[in-house]
Amino acid sequence: MKRSNKIAAMMAAAVMLPATMVAQEEVEASAGADIVSSYYWRGQDLGGISVQPSLGVSYKGLSLSAWGSIGLERTDTKEFDLTLGYTTGGLTVSITDYWFAYSGQENKYFHYGAHSTAHVWEANIGYDFGPLALNWYTNIGGADGVNEDGERAYSSYILLAAPFKLGGLEWTAEVGATPWATSFYGGANGFAVCDVSLKAVKEIKVTDSFSIPVFAKVGFNPAIEAADFTFGISL
Repeated sequence: MKRSNKIAAMMAAAVMLPATMVAQEEVEASAGADIVSSYYWRGQDLGGISVQPSLGVSYKGLSLSAWGSIGLERTDTKEFDLTLGYTTGGLTVSITDYWFAYSGQENKYFHYGAHSTAHVWEANIGYDFGPLALNWYTNIGGADGVNEDGERAYSSYILLAAPFKLGGLEWTAEVGATPWATSFYGGANGFAVCDVSLKAVKEIKVTDSFSIPVFAKVGFNPAIEAADFTFGISL
């Protein structure tokens, strides 16, 4: 009887093994880090030289990723983000938990008080049309900004991105704007274009089988008349 059970178990394992291997092959994982000369995000200067690691897994359109940023200066903003998303065709929806740790402030990670948390929860919906991608982001909870009346702004951000190739480089042009007043994005008083940027990526060949991507990004914030020029290395 025990021998029969072992044979049956072996046969079942033989049947299940190919399916398990296929499932494992469909799971994709990634890990990496960027080293940037400055941390520039949606028209805001959040710090100087920073290391920004990333880690993610995806399966059949469903993805879970972690991203962080830590600057060399103690006064730089420390950030840790978790994103759960789903992509089908050109459509993407996601929820991101941002955690910002500001110097000199109470920034406990597991503190989720309604009026004292350092977390911000953001919902996103976007569509990639190929030559142009459109995304809408809205803060739905946490340490959101306020509007002109001092009420929660449900701060939102609209992003248009257009990738293209030119001169042997991979380029991306972006325009970002806030649709209404919020203190979350530098005190926008209403609709404001707060980021116009152009990014170029180049592969630096190290050996025949290994290269390192480097990038340069020029960004302007017309709303506050600011500019930034960032250089980065992707590992």
